[in-house]
Amino acid sequence: MNRKHLLLRRIGRKTGNYFLQGLLLIAPLSITLYVVYRVIRYVDGLVPLHIPGLGLLLVLAGITLTGFVGSFLIRTPLSRWLNRLLDRIPLFKILYSALNDLMSAFVGQKKKFTRPVRVLMNRENRVYKLGFITEEDLGPIGMGEDLVAVYLPHSYNFSGNLFVVPATHVEPLQVPASEVMKFIVSGGVTKV
Repeated sequence: MNRKHLLLRRIGRKTGNYFLQGLLLIAPLSITLYVVYRVIRYVDGLVPLHIPGLGLLLVLAGITLTGFVGSFLIRTPLSRWLNRLLDRIPLFKILYSALNDLMSAFVGQKKKFTRPVRVLMNRENRVYKLGFITEEDLGPIGMGEDLVAVYLPHSYNFSGNLFVVPATHVEPLQVPASEVMKFIVSGGVTKV
């Protein structure tokens, strides 16, 4: 194949990928909005009184009630069953529990990224990295008492590295954790 043909094929593949990504972003929202619109129209037709906004109010109340009931009757038992199932599969158990812990560290009840710090990486050049203390007691994994675990997120990405550093190289920041995370993830573009 000649270069022009390969280039066109590559562009076509990338365009197709972008289309699918766009569809994955737009479809759930569009379908949800369409279904809610149709349900509101249907409910408005059922109610003999013509009160503006009554159908919308009933649909919102119905969705909220469904979410409330579903979280207790469906989500919790299903989540427990899925966790038990995944605990029995060796490789999935490790990956699932690590990802589950990571997600709950960001948005769950056990948030871990709440203590922003500045870590001295190079004393001579005064190079620092921003991060979050995730654990101070590293005894259970056989590390020294003067070490702490610090998560250093990457910019423009939701990944990072875990460093074990001397506690003396870690300086707490008096800034809200969410502001420090925004600053790091944005590559320093967002103002703190």
